[in-house]
Amino acid sequence: MPRNDLTDRVTALNARYRHHSGTAVLAHALADPEAGRLALVSSFGAESVVLLHMVAVTRPETPVIFLETGMLFAETLVYQQEVAERLGLRDLRIIRPDAQDLARTDPEQTLHRRDTDACCALRKTRPLLRALQGFDGWITGRKRYQSGTRAALDFFEIEDGTGRIKVNPLAHWAREDVQTYMEENRLPRHPLVDRGYPSIGCMPCTTPVRADEDPRAGRWRDHDKTECGIHIVDGRVIPKGVSA
Repeated sequence: MPRNDLTDRVTALNARYRHHSGTAVLAHALADPEAGRLALVSSFGAESVVLLHMVAVTRPETPVIFLETGMLFAETLVYQQEVAERLGLRDLRIIRPDAQDLARTDPEQTLHRRDTDACCALRKTRPLLRALQGFDGWITGRKRYQSGTRAALDFFEIEDGTGRIKVNPLAHWAREDVQTYMEENRLPRHPLVDRGYPSIGCMPCTTPVRADEDPRAGRWRDHDKTECGIHIVDGRVIPKGVSA
């Protein structure tokens, strides 16, 4: 789709749903022809169960893409299975890195020590791009409060270079909203949350976070990096420290 048409489409969607709740934004996005065919991309992380539950209630046949990088915490893998079964997700797609790509690029699984961006591209970005072929857009669980780079996040945004849109139904939610939703719906917590992990990615690149820190401070700690790169600008991995 031409850039101008895509911009108009996203602008119209943001105007149409600007004053809606996150639940309503998700429900409308899944039914609105202007949003197109959508998939939910979920890490099954600390707060993922909220959006997964919303999808299960609204349209359980929505494709759910889970990137199994090969370096996730064992707790995440167990949690993913438990949540998917409990919510009755009908189209869960577990996506793994290309085996030949892994053998060629990271045979000893040490790439994350030398180049975190290259490791994320190998294990997340490229597999996701393949998994999203045929979709008009995808749903994310990103929220403004999670980090300064997400402070201006809209419900709908453009993924430049791919012709897709991204939908962020929970963009305006506060941390308290997430906890309240989980409690009211009796949703299971990721077991690592109680051990100080408010944001959970791959095991080698995730550490616990202090109460006074940004929720994503434990991701790639001591690196000039705040995003894994699955959010794309001009068809490329976002540079360090920048969020789409």
